[in-house]
Amino acid sequence: MSDSTGIRLDRRTLLQSAGGVALGLASAGAGAAAAAPGRKRHVIVGMGSRSRMYLTALTKTFREGNELVGLCDTNPGRLELGGQVAAAEGAQPRRYLASKFDEMLAEVKPEVVIVTSPDATHDEYIVRALDAGCDAITEKPLTTTPEKAQRILDACKRNSRHVRVLFNYRYSPPRTQVKDLLMSNAIGDVLSVDFHWLLNTVHGADYFRRWHSQKAISGGLMVHKATHHFDLVNWWLGTEPEQVLASGKREFYTPAMARRMGLKSHHERCRTCPEKAACTFYLDLAADPAFQALYLNQEKHDGYFRDRCVFRPEIDIEDTMNVIVRYKTGTTLSYSLNAFNAWEGYQIAFNGTKGRIEHQIVEQAFTAGATLPPGAEKDAVKTRLIPLRGAPREIEPWTGTGGHGGGDEVMLREVFGQAEPDKYKRAADERSGLYSILIGAAANRCFSSGRAVNIAELVKGLSPPQVAPMPTHDGKLPMPGKA
Repeated sequence: MSDSTGIRLDRRTLLQSAGGVALGLASAGAGAAAAAPGRKRHVIVGMGSRSRMYLTALTKTFREGNELVGLCDTNPGRLELGGQVAAAEGAQPRRYLASKFDEMLAEVKPEVVIVTSPDATHDEYIVRALDAGCDAITEKPLTTTPEKAQRILDACKRNSRHVRVLFNYRYSPPRTQVKDLLMSNAIGDVLSVDFHWLLNTVHGADYFRRWHSQKAISGGLMVHKATHHFDLVNWWLGTEPEQVLASGKREFYTPAMARRMGLKSHHERCRTCPEKAACTFYLDLAADPAFQALYLNQEKHDGYFRDRCVFRPEIDIEDTMNVIVRYKTGTTLSYSLNAFNAWEGYQIAFNGTKGRIEHQIVEQAFTAGATLPPGAEKDAVKTRLIPLRGAPREIEPWTGTGGHGGGDEVMLREVFGQAEPDKYKRAADERSGLYSILIGAAANRCFSSGRAVNIAELVKGLSPPQVAPMPTHDGKLPMPGKA
């Protein structure tokens, strides 16, 4: 079947498409929720796991200035579950199936639409929200293809509005600290960047179980996952990408690899797998109360399986990717993403005219979230400054608490609380969101064509985002000390 954007979707991997399914013929509403005076009215579209952070922020942490007045999803079970979570905090948002999205906008009259549905559906909800006179906030990635990117860009222009894209990695204290070092001219002009992101076989494998394993829905890891990383580099450098050259393959999560590991074959899903006792990639949804409530108990509504086999042949996303990006300043980025590593996290190095910054974060990610390895908290973040012909210096990392290394709390306070002046310009709109996904979209084209792709060929009318001032590439430089 197809969703309303014309994307061909397998019935078992459909989670929350824009057009909905047969379920979307009627509204599953509660009583009307009138916002209190002075409180901004919000609705959330997409009630999967990522929506919970925003649901909690609106109904609990930042309730004083905000009101959650509507919820929307294709799955009535998840919709009901979201309503129960909101009700536990005293909120009574009305509930609508996806086919009633426009009706929801007309009836509850939100000021802001928050989009946390599957990636390929973001453009549908964002464009319709903007055209209805609402502001839009979206999870990353902003969208998945250049065509969808153009739709969002055109909608922003005709409505004279911006879309807020929530890149929580920008707000993580140690990543903000790297930005501070670069802004302070610690290594001069950045000429090249080496960036290696590693997903382990717990977190990395999980992308191959879910709807993310279909490129038509997620854009592949180059868009869904790497948009975080490309945005970080774009923001760290304070410039825009111009050209992309990339190669990618799937070689680990394959039927052949399952056989090499001693299995007889791939299977449909973990729950009914005849070889579950022999497969260490087995995921027991019933063992996690949250997963059971959110996914296992809701299968009867749409047939979406959250525990599909990571070795099945119909997966069409890559697990091994390498990318070279050229920026307008002349800086080059060499980037890799692998989804089957022994540890999780990243290593990045900035090579500048006055020295080098080496930055590393080790994470331990699970299907239900990300935490640091036991006993490794003190060594999880390492940042080193190395002057040209000078002695390396270890930098004491900035720290924070909460999700994504403390980034979630800082970001949510800015979005739903009292925003403070920010010299780092961490707030991102559709321009930053589009530049980050266009690198991934260009990489996907390179995988097929084997040729470099110019970003300017993908969309028309995209202007540079607001950025913090960075060292220029034409100023005077000190002569390095003698070797």
